[in-house]
Amino acid sequence: MRVFPLSNWTELDVWQYIEREGIELPEIYYAHERDVFARSGMWLTAGEWGGPKEDEPVERRLIRYRTVGDMSCTGAVDSDATTIQAVIAEIAASRLTERGATRADDKLSEAAMEDRKREGYF
Repeated sequence: MRVFPLSNWTELDVWQYIEREGIELPEIYYAHERDVFARSGMWLTAGEWGGPKEDEPVERRLIRYRTVGDMSCTGAVDSDATTIQAVIAEIAASRLTERGATRADDKLSEAAMEDRKREGYF
C-alpha cells in the first residue's frame, strides 16, 4: 500500500504550515530581481537549454518561483513577495495553480515530461 499524507495539501496549506512551524527557507523561494524572458505566459531564465529566441527580449524583473525545479522547465511569476506572509497573501489571491502558472512542460505538450524521460533527463 502507498500512502501520500500531503497529497491533499494545497500550495497555500504548505506555506501556512511553514509559517506556523517557523521553518526557515532558502532565499530562492522569495522574490528577487532576475533576468528573464517571456514565453507561454510565464517568465523563464535564459540558458543554453533553449532560450531566449530572437523574438524574446530579456528583461530584468522582480519575480518569484512558485516551485523550485530545473530552469529548463520551471517558470516564474511576477511577484514582490519577499516574506512568508507576503507569499501567503499572494497565493491566497491567485486564481492560477502552481503547476498551471509555472510548469513549462505542461504548456509544451501533454507528453513533454514523458519525452524528457525517454531522452534520459531523469
